Amino acid sequence: MAEAGAGPSGGPLKPALALTINALVWGLSWWPLRELQALGLHPLWSTAGVYLLSLGVLLAVRPQSLAECRGHAALGWLAVVAGLTNVGFNWAVSIGDVVRVVLLFYTMPAWVVLLAWPLLGERPTVASVLRLLLALAGVVVVLDPGLQRLPLPREPADWLALGAGLCFALTNILLRKLDQVPPNARVVAMFVGGMLMAAATASVGLAQGLLPAPVLPLAGWPVALLLGVAFLGGNLALQYGASRLPAQATSLIMLSEVIFASVSSVALGAAVFSPGIATGGALILVAAAWSAWPTRAPGGSPARND
Repeated sequence: MAEAGAGPSGGPLKPALALTINALVWGLSWWPLRELQALGLHPLWSTAGVYLLSLGVLLAVRPQSLAECRGHAALGWLAVVAGLTNVGFNWAVSIGDVVRVVLLFYTMPAWVVLLAWPLLGERPTVASVLRLLLALAGVVVVLDPGLQRLPLPREPADWLALGAGLCFALTNILLRKLDQVPPNARVVAMFVGGMLMAAATASVGLAQGLLPAPVLPLAGWPVALLLGVAFLGGNLALQYGASRLPAQATSLIMLSEVIFASVSSVALGAAVFSPGIATGGALILVAAAWSAWPTRAPGGSPARND
């Protein structure tokens, strides 16, 4: 993920549209993943293939990217946590209620508050603690809308979504620690991580008899190609948009993924949108939007949210 920078003279419309396209790709990604799963290709194998394709295209266009990774050992950690983010999210949306999964994934800002202190030395502010409590209240409602028992994850998809949100928070923290590393090197690490962590997890599952071997009938290849092109285009759109808009604007626009995922999954019967889910989701999204909303320093200039 590229760092946000000053926008070009052409204005913010194109970068904002690019980020919306990226959010659309991720918000609809559950559908081709489930289609491929129905044809016999587990989402972990699909994820590995998608990132293998993306890595190949990147190295073909920018072959120097691989050399730029040398001397930056911390990129290995970035590859691991970014890869686990994709493993958790893609697996979760393939087997669980899509709206529930996406909302639990967007607890990421709450994880950042907890992790930024030990890893970045950023002490939580009163506002960040309030956002954390708001997000956690939303998680409680999402996990148990009736508030009738201990609100713990009940389904494997719940655990995968929460774990993916934790890994996504770690990914963002590592990207901040690696801000001096060339952008192409960071992208290579994330693509390699997406490919290797998905393939490694799938291989362990295959060895344990929990996952089937990667077999894709001819009818599934158009869907697989569509997924690969969409993920590659979404990543390119993210690099374009995030490098031209402030980080807060990027985060707010990316929340539209929840809308795309919710509308599409409810319409196609892959999710149930209950009042409890709506209430808990609203709390989580308010906390996420609050964490991304730009604040003003005393002098009037924008200040970074913690």
